Amino acid sequence: MSRSLVYVLHQLCQKNNWRIKLHVLNDPPTAVSTPYLPAIYFKGFSRKKIMFSLKSIWTGINTDIVIVTHVNLSFPAIVIRLLNPQCKVWLVAHGTEVWRPLSGWKKTIWQIADRIICVSSFTRDKVIASQHANPEHCTILNSIVDPFIKIPEDFSKPAYLLERYGLKHTDKVVLTLTRITCDNIAKGYDQVIQVISKIRKNFPNICYLLAGPWDPAEKTRIEQLIAENGLGDNFILTGYIKKEELADHFLLADLFILPSKKEGFGIVLIEAMAFGLPVICGNKDGSTDAVRHEEMGTIIDPDDQEALELAIRKKLHESLNREFRKNIQQESLRHFNERHYSKVLAQLIING
Repeated sequence: MSRSLVYVLHQLCQKNNWRIKLHVLNDPPTAVSTPYLPAIYFKGFSRKKIMFSLKSIWTGINTDIVIVTHVNLSFPAIVIRLLNPQCKVWLVAHGTEVWRPLSGWKKTIWQIADRIICVSSFTRDKVIASQHANPEHCTILNSIVDPFIKIPEDFSKPAYLLERYGLKHTDKVVLTLTRITCDNIAKGYDQVIQVISKIRKNFPNICYLLAGPWDPAEKTRIEQLIAENGLGDNFILTGYIKKEELADHFLLADLFILPSKKEGFGIVLIEAMAFGLPVICGNKDGSTDAVRHEEMGTIIDPDDQEALELAIRKKLHESLNREFRKNIQQESLRHFNERHYSKVLAQLIING
């Protein structure tokens, strides 16, 4: 989300003769991704918090707008406001980090922020209820499909991935892409595993591809769950997916599922749809902003296993032809594109 935000901001700065500077706490100075922002506007601090704060405060003294992309980075913005009262402070509110009450200086940012950019209507409602944010200061700005993702015209399954995973073109591949950690089980992959074990008699060629970086303890727990459900031949735990192979994994799949309760918005959902994949998501988080209507996907109660099973069965019975996938792709790009995102940002900057 931040990469796309910075890219669009830079384009606006070029167009309007504004200036931009990006300070990043965790990345080294060489980590800048030049397609999104030229290196001269980037400064990474390699987790040096004191230096990050001091440099950010110094830069902010002569700045018109400071955009804080995570509530944990609020401290420099609070000091900047004290030293430069005319500076506008924006805070980007994502998901679980702002869904619960905060204390100390993290609480102060809600009182001084001139604009709170909420990535979904769900997060907006949460920050108003939990942080007592001023509703008039809250603006919903959904994330967009990465401007540098190559949108496919051909939806064929990549041969090298079929060979790698021992799959056939006719196999039904169900994909979940997420971080796989012990504190991340609210993503819903446990429920998917249990449902796949029930329906594999009707879909013997089904394969559940659970992709993403895992921690050892969670990997062990999942492998035990797979053994208990007898899914050894219908399940693949891929581990980390290289960036250059991410698109091909979307093309490999017939269905994307993320019945999560922790999505601030769900960028992975709009990416999956941009590759023509039908999706199933939950209705208890920001995913409902990503999957806007039935032509894009199916929204279910992530705690209702029967609803999840029914949705999977229905999606797997649908004909996933090129026209069907192209329609899903176009809907994703129509709602979550750079042009609309840039227009909204420009209006916010100009209007203060």
